[in-house]
Amino acid sequence: MKILILIESLTSGGRERRLIELLKGSKEYKDIELGLVVFSNRIHYKEVYDLGVPITILERVPKKNPMVFYRLYKLCKSWKPDLLHSWGSMSTILGIPSSKLLGIPLINGSIVDAPENLNLFNKDYFRTKLASPFSKVIVGNSLAGLKAYNIPSKKALCIYNGFDLNRISKLNSEANIRQEFNIMTPKIVGMVGNFSERKDFKTYIKAAMIVLNRREDVTFLAIGGGPDLEECRKMVPKKHVGRFIFTGLQTDVESIVATFTLGVLSTNMQVHGEGISNAILEYMALGKATVATTGGGTNEAVEDGKTGFLVAPASPEAMADKISQILGDEQLCQDMGVAARNRMENMFGLKKMTSSYIQLYKENV
Repeated sequence: MKILILIESLTSGGRERRLIELLKGSKEYKDIELGLVVFSNRIHYKEVYDLGVPITILERVPKKNPMVFYRLYKLCKSWKPDLLHSWGSMSTILGIPSSKLLGIPLINGSIVDAPENLNLFNKDYFRTKLASPFSKVIVGNSLAGLKAYNIPSKKALCIYNGFDLNRISKLNSEANIRQEFNIMTPKIVGMVGNFSERKDFKTYIKAAMIVLNRREDVTFLAIGGGPDLEECRKMVPKKHVGRFIFTGLQTDVESIVATFTLGVLSTNMQVHGEGISNAILEYMALGKATVATTGGGTNEAVEDGKTGFLVAPASPEAMADKISQILGDEQLCQDMGVAARNRMENMFGLKKMTSSYIQLYKENV
């Protein structure tokens, strides 16, 4: 069985990481042959070249150049895939003509978030609605996402992200991480994300300042880059600069997360609803409790009161209180970390995700 996967780019992001995990996990299925089309030359996940998957770059230059439809059609006609599997709303649109002209079923995998109050002015929502009649199955990585996009139940399928535990098999030592970032406190709280409007680093920073005014045994980390980074740096007063560290973009995020006492994910729910956050899965895989903004797929990942706490959006005081509660109770912190790791293995394991996709492929050829 031959599956051709379509994705806009392979830049650093949760959607792209999830695809890499699928390509890894599918290698054990000898009766499945995957091919990959990337509509850009932006490939940050260089490991994709080591997975034995044929990669075709069909760059959209300029972006509205209609020749990309014809080039994809020619590729499909020669490679003869049994299924097309799009991995984003734009790649779904690009795949529709080849699907219809060549009679190849289209699996639409565009839903990876769960925004509130969607309408046709949202480009992803518009594209999803446009593509729905041409999609045999529409896959979301959270139940909240499928509901947010109002996907008909007869076409909707939820397949959760799968985490590859090999990613945490060779971690840098805690001593090295502490030395690299000059961390002197026994406790560490961290948030991983992009400094953009979708992630609410401002609420996280405000919560951190509240906690830092209460106790002196904790350092806060903010891991990532983005357009809002410099603005966020300015929010930290001089007296706390040494205990609130902006690491910038990092390639070995898992080793840094391994040093956390707990992880945080603060989301700007006014513009974004999480699907299943890869940052939360990293926290869970490494046995860390999570304090996160309630809403979207985060409610499916974090079991409130058992693997961490959910707090209302834009509520720094509530976030600070929950962070303080975990920091102040070592048994609670440990119990939540164990429960988080167990939940990750049961719900978000790589084998479970991969087998779900393979079953999907076999049922729709």
